[in-house]
Amino acid sequence: MIVAMFCPECKTMLISSGGQLKCKKCGYIKKIDDAKQKQMKREKKRSEKEIVIVEEGEQVRTLPTIQIRCPKCDNNLACWWLRQLRAADESEVRFFRCTECGHTWRQYD
Repeated sequence: MIVAMFCPECKTMLISSGGQLKCKKCGYIKKIDDAKQKQMKREKKRSEKEIVIVEEGEQVRTLPTIQIRCPKCDNNLACWWLRQLRAADESEVRFFRCTECGHTWRQYD
């Protein structure tokens, strides 16, 4: 969670630069102490770690399963996940991974 800081004089959002917060509108400057800088870095790291992408090479056992025939070994159970590969206004792609042989294939909607 990133906390926005605002200028006490003109209420414009302050921009972090060189260990201080600056207002582009009126020129107000506020120094950032070391404790505040560390807190801001921790908050930034936390938000970056929240994004989880399932790569095809990973073996994840927490994915949902579905009964679908594997084109390689004819097993009837596979894990599945969705991933946005094309433009944001197009539908996502559904990936399947066979629970028996590990073969991965995709299905477009």
